Amino acid sequence: MAKITYFEDKNFQGRHYECTGDCADMQSYFSRCNSIRVESGCWVAYEKPNYAGYQYMLPKGDYPDFQRWAGFNDCIRSCRMVPPYNGNYRMKIFERSDFGGQAMELNEDCPDLRKRFHNGDISSANVMEGYWMLHEHPNYTGRQFFLRPGEYRRHVEWGSPSPTIGSLRRVTDLN
Repeated sequence: MAKITYFEDKNFQGRHYECTGDCADMQSYFSRCNSIRVESGCWVAYEKPNYAGYQYMLPKGDYPDFQRWAGFNDCIRSCRMVPPYNGNYRMKIFERSDFGGQAMELNEDCPDLRKRFHNGDISSANVMEGYWMLHEHPNYTGRQFFLRPGEYRRHVEWGSPSPTIGSLRRVTDLN
């Protein structure tokens, strides 16, 4: 069973909340989050309730302060467990909304999308197989956006304020 524990203070101190499944609103369990311990599974934590705001991929491990998980602040309000997956990975990205413009199909990680795909703008995507993480900047840095299998007609559907994506990778070997 997957398990993650959120702590209000750094170094796993203060009030805490243990979670073993998706949680759309953790606001009543703690006021801030300054450290996280992922005992099992892989998780995506969200800055706002209902899986919105900044997103953070959290594989098994200890995160003694919010900078360790590349946090922009000490606010975590919802989370999803990434289900174990051992299949193929396939995603098609599109330059324009509603699957328009230049397109490219991917089945491997891409550390610098701008070198491979037009100017790096992705306005829509179809995730056909696997779980993927988009990153705002090359080399898997900047804001993160978690994509499950499904169609995303506009970049705002995966939580991005802009279509500019610098890199993307498959979520593998994290469970």
